Amino acid sequence: MERKKIEKTFEAYFEKYKKTEGDRSAWSTVWLETNKAGVIELNMTKCPKGTTFKIFVNKKKEAQVLGWDAYFATMNEITAKYPGLYDEDRIFSEMEFAI
Repeated sequence: MERKKIEKTFEAYFEKYKKTEGDRSAWSTVWLETNKAGVIELNMTKCPKGTTFKIFVNKKKEAQVLGWDAYFATMNEITAKYPGLYDEDRIFSEMEFAI
């Protein structure tokens, strides 16, 4: 799936399922994917400092990055480190279906 479509899909998912972090200055949503390679959790948070992504693999925090460029660079690293875990096409097709 191309980058712009991934961004558009995740942003639409965020808008539909976001929850406040308490003081209404930060909002977040989570996508959890389980497959035979393990569990990946993608957390998108929007707050005054920008769009932040927290990535968890098998319930352990692997990364926290700011912005889409850093997200895609980090996901390339996650893909290399955990083969078969992050399948963009599958994850974002399912996310699209949930919207």
